[in-house]
Amino acid sequence: MARFDPYENNGGTCVAVAGADYCVVAADTRLSVGYSILSRDHSKIAQLADKCVLASSGFQGDIKALQKALTAKELIYEHNNNKKMSCPAMAQLLSNTLYYKRFFPYYAFNVLAGLDTQGKGCVFTYDAVGSYERTGYSAQGTGSALMMPVLDNQLKSPSPLLLPARDAVTPLSESDAVDLVKDVFASATERDIYTGDRLEIVVINSSGTHRECIELRKD
Repeated sequence: MARFDPYENNGGTCVAVAGADYCVVAADTRLSVGYSILSRDHSKIAQLADKCVLASSGFQGDIKALQKALTAKELIYEHNNNKKMSCPAMAQLLSNTLYYKRFFPYYAFNVLAGLDTQGKGCVFTYDAVGSYERTGYSAQGTGSALMMPVLDNQLKSPSPLLLPARDAVTPLSESDAVDLVKDVFASATERDIYTGDRLEIVVINSSGTHRECIELRKD
C-alpha cells in the first residue's frame, strides 16, 4: 500500500559562529537525494535583513517556502514600522512561524545569525517546530554531529546556569573564526557524503556583509 511521505532530506550542513562584533555563517552547496547529487551549486544561506541571515538544512521545498514566508513578513514589518527587523526580532518571528506549522512542520533545521541591536554577534539555533536558543555557535544538518565536538572543544560557551550570566560570544577573532569554520567543513566533508562541493561563507560585521566561497571535495 502506498504511504504518504511528503518529506525528503536533501542533506548538507550549516554552521554559525558569533563573535564580539561579527558573525560567521557557512554552509556547503551540495543538494542530494540518497546517493544522487542533484546540484553542486545550491546555496543554503538566505539574507533576510541587513544584518541577519538564515542557513537551513533539510527538505529544500520546505526551506524555500519558509524563506518566502519570512521575507514577506519582514517586508510587511518594514512598511509598518519604517525600519528593518533586528536579528533577535527575526529569531522570534522564525520561532512563531515554525510553531504555527507544528502539526505538519517545515522539514527544515535552521541557524539564524547576525548582529543584535548592540552590534554583538548572535546565533539562534532551532528544531523543526520552533524551539530555539541563543548560543555562541551552532551547527545543523547531516554533518552537524561531526562538527559540534570540534566546535565545543574550540569555543565552549559558559554554562547558562552560571550566575551572573556570561556572554555566549566566542573569544576568537573574525579571521580565526573563519579559519575554524573552514577546518570543520574540510573534516566533515571527508566523512559525510551529503556535505561537499563548495563552501559558502558569509561574514557579517559593522561594515556590512561579505561573502566568499572555497572548494570542498567533489566526491
